[in-house]
Amino acid sequence: MSEARPRVAAFIDGANMYYTQRDKLRWWIDWKKLRSLLDDAGNVVFCMFYTGVGGPSEMTDDAFIRFLDMLAASGYSIEEKQLKTIYTHDGTSVRKANLDVELVLDMFNQIDNYDLAFLFSGDGDFERPLRLIRDRGKRFKVVSAPGAIAAEIRRLAGGDYIDLSALHAELAR
Repeated sequence: MSEARPRVAAFIDGANMYYTQRDKLRWWIDWKKLRSLLDDAGNVVFCMFYTGVGGPSEMTDDAFIRFLDMLAASGYSIEEKQLKTIYTHDGTSVRKANLDVELVLDMFNQIDNYDLAFLFSGDGDFERPLRLIRDRGKRFKVVSAPGAIAAEIRRLAGGDYIDLSALHAELAR
């Protein structure tokens, strides 16, 4: 008798993945191929891409809108939040959307619906939520790249870390 396919949830930190691709991998993920890999991992019950939108930046250009449309057509749901400008102590500005809270809320709001969670982020802020979902009996995989993953997340994930740089042949556009 074969084992039932796990119910899979994917939580994708869009900003973290953008900078991971641009600065660490130096290649771009084909999100349709990634969705196929998620489908191979189990029955995908939740697949959310979290991203900032709005304001005078690349987050409003036609290419970004087409990217979001492609994600939606490929089976991803999209959680958007307006970018805001944050001023640092030296007067410089940074545009951020800060979607970590929304991502973690969804991890716990969906917890009864999945067996295996994929977190696409190397952000150390997710250490505690990952520990808590593990304590609730859920499995997880952390997907990131060397140089883009916090040491505490890498240690916590152990063998459940997926190195994106090793998936170039399967995922590159």
